[in-house]
Amino acid sequence: MSDHDEVERIAAVWQVLTDWLATHAPLSFASLLPPAPEEDIRIADTALRQHLGFGLPSGLAALWGLCGGVTHQIIEADEEGEVASGAFLPGGVVLPPAQALGLRLPVGGGRDGWGGAPVVPWLTRDEAGPEHGLYAGPQGVGDWSIVDEPAGEAVFSSIAVYLETVHRTLTVGPADLMGSDVPGLVWGCLVWDDPENPGLDEAGAFWRQVH
Repeated sequence: MSDHDEVERIAAVWQVLTDWLATHAPLSFASLLPPAPEEDIRIADTALRQHLGFGLPSGLAALWGLCGGVTHQIIEADEEGEVASGAFLPGGVVLPPAQALGLRLPVGGGRDGWGGAPVVPWLTRDEAGPEHGLYAGPQGVGDWSIVDEPAGEAVFSSIAVYLETVHRTLTVGPADLMGSDVPGLVWGCLVWDDPENPGLDEAGAFWRQVH
């Protein structure tokens, strides 16, 4: 897929995906931040080129040009704080440019802990001190971890394909198309959970699968 094709596909799928959120999960939709400033995206690209020798993946730049991250909404019914309204993707929350680059660049100009892999983290479930999530790179989208192998093999060929698979799971199914965590709705939020091994406690009583 060319860079141009991926940018167009991301714009198209992001529109239908966020339309779905607006209709079915309004608090998740409300969590979306505006597009990241072009200057922030340019700074990220420049920093990668200067320190690591590769630029920002075009798909990630395109996504940040549509959404600069998320901000979780207050959910009055969620007394235990289990539901993160902005974690509407199975991989977690979209990292803003500055946080993503803070994870990727060598600390203090030292050795690159990612082994030089030309990838950038963009999703995580660990918002407080992220340790793993999904990366974007020329080979596609895969798992990253600062604890084990920094960047594993790609699972999806691009961000566009990842987002298209999310949308297909929501609208067509099957519910487990992306793994054991399946999409469900609770308190106006899209939350992915495993019905056989649920991670939700109090909120789980109100969570209902999309399919």
